[in-house]
Amino acid sequence: MSAQSLTDREATRGVAFGLAAYGMWGCFPLFFALFQGIPAYEVLIHRIIWSCLFLVALVTILKRWGPIRSALAEPRRLGRVLGCALLIAINWGLYIYAVETRQVFQASLGYFLTPLVNVALGLLVLRERLATLQRLAILLAGAAIVIQLLLLGELPWISLTLALSFGTYGLLRKQVPLDGLSGLFVETLLLLPLGLLALAWLSLAGLSHFLAAPYATLLLVASGVITALPLLAFAGAARRLRLATLGFLMYLNPSIQFFIALLVFREPLSPIQLATFMLIWLGLALYSWSAWNERARSPLAPAGAPPPQQQQS
Repeated sequence: MSAQSLTDREATRGVAFGLAAYGMWGCFPLFFALFQGIPAYEVLIHRIIWSCLFLVALVTILKRWGPIRSALAEPRRLGRVLGCALLIAINWGLYIYAVETRQVFQASLGYFLTPLVNVALGLLVLRERLATLQRLAILLAGAAIVIQLLLLGELPWISLTLALSFGTYGLLRKQVPLDGLSGLFVETLLLLPLGLLALAWLSLAGLSHFLAAPYATLLLVASGVITALPLLAFAGAARRLRLATLGFLMYLNPSIQFFIALLVFREPLSPIQLATFMLIWLGLALYSWSAWNERARSPLAPAGAPPPQQQQS
């Protein structure tokens, strides 16, 4: 088999892994909608606990303890990792709440906003220079938020909090030299004591749904497994695809969420909300076009280059 054929085959596998990862993240509303009667905070507690336990087994099977030991051996590194852990816990909890209260449109909007929030944070925090189209993209996103505030009389706080928490998570995560799997394990490990304490309190107060019914117990345990599976698929995609390809696949997640909200949950979508989405989509189109042109002017990143930030709904 020729080298070109091998490259094409690996690229095809990479696209399949990427579609699987972003497809699973996009379908998360269907899974979390099954937790009827279980509060979002309790689902979050179990998601942290069972994610950590599942990742212990996964890291052991994949023999990936080396970078984790190195991170845990340097306490000064753990400050940023703890910050990442708290931000991802906020993001997870709010996302579950959005699905539980049938506000998946807001969740979808939050993840559409995330790339633009990343650009804005790069400008404000890292003092990065932005292209004209990137600045225009941020202005369009800001206009969309202002339109919702003025015409609907409400701030899309779920969308903004999801985007800001995950954007800030990405900013801190870049400063932590851990791959996605190892990083997620250390983050959940740091949150594990809080999760166990919260679970103990719920049990003592008679509020826990764990072990109350086999169906609820199975779902709570499964929440940890479904957290790690798309991350594994994403890792397979990141090793095989260029950054530009991964960047475009990223929009699959909020797009699937949008159509689940529209077609499955039948959430109402007012003309003003639709106009908001259209402004965000226009901003993303401008941002993507600008990013594509920048990559076209510079050497393309190799398939093994560091991937863009994955989406962890």
